[in-house]
Amino acid sequence: MSAATANGNFGWFSIARLGLVQACLGAVVVLTTSTLNRVMVVELALPALLPGVLVALHYLIQVVRPRMGHGSDIGGRRTPWMIGGMATLAVGGVTSAAATVWMATQPAAGMALAVLGFSMIGLGVSACGTSLLVLLAKRVVENRRAAAATIVWMMMIVGFAVTAGVAGKLLDPYTPERLLMVSGGVSALAFTLTLIALWGLERRADEQRLTDCAAQPKSAAVPFAAALSQVWKDDAARRFTIFVFVSMLAYSSQDLILEPFAGSVFGYTPGQSTQLSGVQHGGVLLGMVLVAVAGSGVLGRALSRLGLRHGCESLGSLRIWTVGGCLASALALLGLVVAGLSGGAWPLAATVFVMGAANGAFSIAAIGSMMSLAGQGQRSREGVRMGLWGAAQAVAFGLGGVVGTAASDLSRWLIGEVGPAYSAVFAFEAALFVLAAWLAFRSIALPSPSQKSLVDSEPPHGSGVPVLSVQ
Repeated sequence: MSAATANGNFGWFSIARLGLVQACLGAVVVLTTSTLNRVMVVELALPALLPGVLVALHYLIQVVRPRMGHGSDIGGRRTPWMIGGMATLAVGGVTSAAATVWMATQPAAGMALAVLGFSMIGLGVSACGTSLLVLLAKRVVENRRAAAATIVWMMMIVGFAVTAGVAGKLLDPYTPERLLMVSGGVSALAFTLTLIALWGLERRADEQRLTDCAAQPKSAAVPFAAALSQVWKDDAARRFTIFVFVSMLAYSSQDLILEPFAGSVFGYTPGQSTQLSGVQHGGVLLGMVLVAVAGSGVLGRALSRLGLRHGCESLGSLRIWTVGGCLASALALLGLVVAGLSGGAWPLAATVFVMGAANGAFSIAAIGSMMSLAGQGQRSREGVRMGLWGAAQAVAFGLGGVVGTAASDLSRWLIGEVGPAYSAVFAFEAALFVLAAWLAFRSIALPSPSQKSLVDSEPPHGSGVPVLSVQ
């Protein structure tokens, strides 16, 4: 089976191969952000602030994503950046594990090495993740982008789950030697699988690119600062950057306060609050799948066959799913506001499930929109655009946990009652989602009348032109 179709666009098998790379990326990251976190706090009795700062560092380092994307734009090939990024990530994972072990005897030296390790993790994620998304954006046709994003992100979640489960068993009973062996094994396996998944994947795409370039006049590469300035001056790209930051800030701010909220206001036990998190993730999965099905046109065609044709044309619109998902997330958060004010008399699990579904829908639609918008505007700036949006997401995630927990502490200090304090934070997050919906509406345009709805037909083979346009 070829890596790509004859016109250079990726088929489902090629998309799954990129999903495997994303799963490998997630496998290394989850071992450092969760397992090493627990070892530092529990086994080594170090302050919880230490792993928190290190995780925030790996997000902060990802502000280099636009520069990484620019580098891949200049070279024209993404595979070397993905392989190099995964190699850096793997070395960073092993270095961080070694640093954690070293902290037991030499805390200061171990912490210094951990800073290096987590910085390498941030650099590796930036190089690999940015180029992976750019390759998807350039080589996946419009009506497959939502499904492609779902496949890739679900495989990343699988990487999280499998690594956490298997590594957890291999680490029991814990010894420093076991930690080093498991970390080294996961990193080596992730790098090997990445090499296998990427073997020959971009070759057909390169042939198509060379053919395209032969018909186009050559243009000199511009410096990174100039390329970034060009992208930032694009109104749609700038608004979409702000949208990504605001929506991801709202998305991540509720992560660390949802379970404490359930315990404080509704009296949930630790086990029950963990199950509530599972309910939320189930909703996220449903939202992702729903957008993937709608984006591919399957849902619209099915409704058309049932005679429900009116309005079906918009079911595949990533703009509608992005804006609608943000607004639905805001409504679900307003439900949590009422839950905090009700003193426990509210269907919390159902509200959290709806919030998860809305979060999953808007996130996958936003990724699909990101893939469409990456090729808009100035030529050969896909990597810079994707890197800019990835950096905005990383910074938002790094700030989200701090903003959510700090806001809840401040609200409790000002208000004095736990329920209303959490409600104030959820209301703030709902307002962020409303702002994000407005930004998405301004950044992403519906298909023009000349572009036939994805519900009715497949796009012509060889069409790499995004159906979505920008205002």
